[in-house]
Amino acid sequence: MTLNRFTTSAAAAALAVFAMPVQAAPSPAYDVVIRGGTIYDGSGGVPFTADLAVLADRIVRIAPHIAGRGKAEIDATGKAVAPGFINMLAHPEESLLADKRALSDLVQGVTLEVMGEMSMGPLTPQMKDELVEGQADIAYPINWTTLGQYLDGLERRGVSPNVASFVGAGTVRQNLFGDDATQPTAEQLKTMQGLVRQAMEEGALGVTTALIYAPNTFAKTPELIALAQESARCGGMYIAHIRSEGDRFLEAIDETIAIAKASGAPAEIYHLKQSGRDNWSKLDPAIAKIEQARAEGTRITADMYNYIAGATGLDAAMPTWVQEGGYDKWAQRLKDPATRAKVIAEMQEVHPKDWENLIGAAGPEGMLLLAFKNPLLKPYTGKTLAEVAKLRGVSPQEAAIELVVEDGTRVGVAYFLMSEDNVRRQVALPWVSFGSDEAAPAPTGVFLKSQNHPRAYGNFARVLARYVRDEHRLTLAEAIRKLSAMPAQNLSLKDRGMLKDGYFADIVVFDPATIQDHATFERPAQLATGVEQVLINGGFALKDSKATGAPTGRFIHGRAWTGVPGGGCRASATDWSWSK
Repeated sequence: MTLNRFTTSAAAAALAVFAMPVQAAPSPAYDVVIRGGTIYDGSGGVPFTADLAVLADRIVRIAPHIAGRGKAEIDATGKAVAPGFINMLAHPEESLLADKRALSDLVQGVTLEVMGEMSMGPLTPQMKDELVEGQADIAYPINWTTLGQYLDGLERRGVSPNVASFVGAGTVRQNLFGDDATQPTAEQLKTMQGLVRQAMEEGALGVTTALIYAPNTFAKTPELIALAQESARCGGMYIAHIRSEGDRFLEAIDETIAIAKASGAPAEIYHLKQSGRDNWSKLDPAIAKIEQARAEGTRITADMYNYIAGATGLDAAMPTWVQEGGYDKWAQRLKDPATRAKVIAEMQEVHPKDWENLIGAAGPEGMLLLAFKNPLLKPYTGKTLAEVAKLRGVSPQEAAIELVVEDGTRVGVAYFLMSEDNVRRQVALPWVSFGSDEAAPAPTGVFLKSQNHPRAYGNFARVLARYVRDEHRLTLAEAIRKLSAMPAQNLSLKDRGMLKDGYFADIVVFDPATIQDHATFERPAQLATGVEQVLINGGFALKDSKATGAPTGRFIHGRAWTGVPGGGCRASATDWSWSK
């Protein structure tokens, strides 16, 4: 067969096309590109629509349109893109040893868990033994001694959230005196300062205490000033569960302001609240005290959880003198009829002069039992102390004593103490951030053996759903600032807390129209919804609303950490720069 010249030319052209080298698609320029979202950069300013690019662990570009592709592309049209949220008062110390994801917080957009109210180091051999004896549903070995070793261990374990911690003044005190009320000599105080300095140089953010609990409550103001001064020399702040949130609330604020002034460093009040109806009117004078101190140059802030009930133990329902020496001595004293009668008499005083009586402030009907170690007592979970007392045929005070003795722990309790009107007002205060004061559980397995306060599952989503979207107590931009940039600045964290070029890629993408907490006191183990993506150090910890389990978290060190050049403590607080 003879081919005409047109056929031959066409065949040659086709062959030429197939012979041309194929142009490979350009390699992705970024690891992640989030496109078309509404950017809330953490400053509290006006949001804007833009793309955001991540390379490795950093934000590298924010622009109206980014041409380069990402290995992962996220369409965030109609969604909020914000810095990851900071839990300023977190208690996942044990829950992270059972579940590395910190799931209840992760699905709310939390990327940093700040611990330390009762820190996990430094520990003596006796303290290690007591930690093991006190374990309830979650069992774990104590294979660390210092606070830095504990936090390094979490990072090696591969946790999803970033983690950081203060060193507990009460923990330091226990190193020397156990649970006794001993007052330190000058030499002993130097030893305590040395323990604070060691923790700071291992990466602690500052020093903290919880002054309604034994043995913390045995510390006098000069002791706290000395430890806060040492922390300040190491670039850290003082943060406290103040000595009273009830009858002596205003005096406790005065003490905190005095410690801040004497240390030269910032101070923060944990979970700002007014406990007991008789104290609800103290919010206005408290705000006035804090704002006057701030106007005079004292750096003082607060954080809060957004519920009308707190959660602690039955130790907060009994005088601290009976608890001196630790649980074993406490329980032994409660078995003595004469001591028990004295304790009951004091528990019946609604306004005692020298301790914070939460059974008096909440009443037995306002005390919801949450957590027991003894399996025989677990059926009481979810009942009030009043109900349990009736079942046992004893007074509420007697029932509380019996439960502590029989359980081998202080027993977990929610106390209904606060005013919703005050909660609403506090949420909008510009110097108040947010903390759950809870573990970070999951609604499965070991975590269902006890009951959490709903703040464990809903504290941060509740800010955005109830107080921003539904009640308009503050704008979304301001709420995000108080969840991210503000706490990061208070903690003196470098390159975190905002969406800016060069900052670490801790990012949350959520739907402001649907974000919602679901946890209630009756059914607390319900995850929040509405958060779609969470990046931590550039990696997906939550993708398409599902936890990845990826080891994205890091130990976030304080400024005196000696693991970097120039680390270490300095001569005084004035050698550091502090946020205003």
